[in-house]
Amino acid sequence: MFAKEEYIVRREKLRKLVGDGLLLFLGNEESGINFEHNTYPYRQDSSFIYFFGLQVPGLYAVIDLDGGKEIIFGNNLTIDDIVFTGPIESLEEQAHKVGVASIYPIGSLDGYIGEAKSNGRKVHYLPPYRPEHILKLSQLLNLSAKEVSKKVSTDLIKAVVKLRSIKSNAEILEIEKAVNTTVEMQYKAMEIAEAGMTEADLFGAVQNIAMANGNNTSFPSIVTINGQILHNHFRGNLLKEGDMVLCDCGAENFSGYAGDLTRTFPVNKTFSVKQKEIYDIVYSSYKTAAGMLKPKQLFRDVHLAACKEIVLGLIDLGLMKGDADMAVEAGAHTLFFQCGLGHMMGLDVHDMENLGEQYVGYTDDLHQSKEFGFKSLRMGRALEEGMVLTVEPGIYFIPELIALRKSENKYFEFVNYDKLEEYKSFGGIRVEDDFLITQNGSRLLGPKLPTTSMEIEDFRISKTRL
Repeated sequence: MFAKEEYIVRREKLRKLVGDGLLLFLGNEESGINFEHNTYPYRQDSSFIYFFGLQVPGLYAVIDLDGGKEIIFGNNLTIDDIVFTGPIESLEEQAHKVGVASIYPIGSLDGYIGEAKSNGRKVHYLPPYRPEHILKLSQLLNLSAKEVSKKVSTDLIKAVVKLRSIKSNAEILEIEKAVNTTVEMQYKAMEIAEAGMTEADLFGAVQNIAMANGNNTSFPSIVTINGQILHNHFRGNLLKEGDMVLCDCGAENFSGYAGDLTRTFPVNKTFSVKQKEIYDIVYSSYKTAAGMLKPKQLFRDVHLAACKEIVLGLIDLGLMKGDADMAVEAGAHTLFFQCGLGHMMGLDVHDMENLGEQYVGYTDDLHQSKEFGFKSLRMGRALEEGMVLTVEPGIYFIPELIALRKSENKYFEFVNYDKLEEYKSFGGIRVEDDFLITQNGSRLLGPKLPTTSMEIEDFRISKTRL
């Protein structure tokens, strides 16, 4: 939790951006795994954390723009609860720490919203992403479940995105703590990996560091020898000599802020010749992208520059051919780099993704593409000082995709499919770091990890940190 003033200022800025009506924020409930009291790990809604700071289940909040009120709706614990939880500060005490004076019982929310609606006042709410949110909004606003998603407030979405996109100094400190823990997770994976271990062994070691130093992971860690599967959560494979491990992981602090880093390293102490060649192309793409980060720079253009660098490297290897610019324009690079270059990061590892990528990563004048290889580019807009984002280029040899594109007679003027046969079982490589956009450029968050192929090999051999 930050200083009271931080939350007060956030809510005041939000008031000015939206104007009138009620702003309704739905906190998250606890949810049972297989029965009511065996619950999934609790995670508060990120926008609720941002504006109200309280990570307590079962809360709602209203900012009444016309009446000038800020209210948290919730119930204090009963003695039956305290028997299991121990004594906890009252909601009044907790709300005071974030500058909210009014606490109403949860049962009064329906009446408060109902009265506002009967007076013709608009109720603004954000896109729901949990079934219970849809049901609650349906009940409160007398809407069908289908209508709930259609009547979200665009004004509130845009206002929240505007505020949450630019990180305060206090937020940057929290994000960097999460990144620091994530660095430790990556070092542990690179330190202990060896032939005969399972992916699950590495996953457990990485997960343990996150939970020992923070709250949890910011997403389920990806620890795999099949790096060509972009979000691979299978962990049953044995590590073998000649394999590479792709480790994509992130820690989440108790405050809710995330880290997100990826490294790909050999199970052997060194890369094979082919592995090193491909790795160095990915690293060159990463360096090109990182070097372009600065305010007013369109991230879409950073992505395209990273794609071109990949194409140039693959041309040098004989896997691609022709003009690199034309290849990228035709989308031929998507045979090898199918996803976006990066995303914003903060209270969500894909920050504010539940609010809609068109609002978060794009603008009214810049729209997200629907084309393969570009529709997963979550970020295209101009960068601003105070943004935090990832840069994560990769090269992925996906046999099914290669076979499909060849059968479609696509990209023959840019791809040497015969040569590509040698790489069908290669796997995939990704490199990812987290950056803060500064006044004149960017800053790498967290301690520097081994990033070049030589640095990774040196660490694998000596286990000596940079």
